Amino acid sequence: MRSARLLALLLRLQRVGPATARTLADELEVSERTVYRDVAMLQAAGVPLWTEAGPGGGIRLLDGWRSPVDGFTAAETVALTIGSAGAADLGLGAVLAAARSKLRSALPAAARDDLARVTERFLLDAPAWFHRDDPGEVLPTVADAVWQGRRLDIRYGRRGHGVRRRVDPLGLVLKAGTWYLVAAHRRRPRTWRVSRITSATPRPEPAWRPPGFDLARWWSASAAAFDASIRPLRARLRLSPAAARRLPRLVPGELTVRALEQGEVDAEGWVTVDLPLEPVEVAVSQLVPLPGVEVLAPDELRAALADHARDVAERNTGPPGGDRGGGRLGP
Repeated sequence: MRSARLLALLLRLQRVGPATARTLADELEVSERTVYRDVAMLQAAGVPLWTEAGPGGGIRLLDGWRSPVDGFTAAETVALTIGSAGAADLGLGAVLAAARSKLRSALPAAARDDLARVTERFLLDAPAWFHRDDPGEVLPTVADAVWQGRRLDIRYGRRGHGVRRRVDPLGLVLKAGTWYLVAAHRRRPRTWRVSRITSATPRPEPAWRPPGFDLARWWSASAAAFDASIRPLRARLRLSPAAARRLPRLVPGELTVRALEQGEVDAEGWVTVDLPLEPVEVAVSQLVPLPGVEVLAPDELRAALADHARDVAERNTGPPGGDRGGGRLGP
């Protein structure tokens, strides 16, 4: 989007200094002509930019000029980063509104229109469809400890049956409407669901943090390990093209994506994959909706899927509600 590119160009010149059009084009992944058009737009909006030809020249800002965007507070930066759903949970709704106002004021009129159009037509809705986890009253306390780098004493679990732990907060993650605290207990990072923290008391001492800890990388690896732990069944499947496209929605996770990437495609376009799945009962419920699937292994999963198909066929053969002779109740 043009608004994002103009902002990136402005901040690049403000923080790093003058640059040639070629350098800026490479960094922004656009043409030099686009860079010059963006410079002209910023100049028309009153930004003191100019270009110098020759060795040592380039595009530069007036010395000492600062963009309004540079005036973001720490809270405004956090609010912009996590978006509407997260900001509301943390009590930063008004802060987010102020930050967005600053962002709009820093852009030329045309780019402001662009930003308004994006806001009107695109929305990131983090919570899941049928579930919105209530993080309770402790989330602001937990978030402040994460931000300040202070230890926490927490009680975790059901009320009256929880355990007490002293933890070193490392980060907060908002996943599908649910907040998770990543914190070390006895110097081992773990994941704690914030809605299950019944009390949180900050401590004065600084939290321990593993050297070079990367929250995004740790979360990705932790999620992959959890995914693998709940999928002990090793299955070999043959999938139609339509089934292969739909599989990631029914069996989500990095393991599924990797299996499809490594699958063998035959002349008919069907793909054979080796895919870890949850236990047989769950695996059958995930595979049934696929429009074209054959279980090659294990035999127990193949038999269970066949049994399910026969049961569905029997129940839908003959008059509705007819006697099928078994006197059986339920599936």
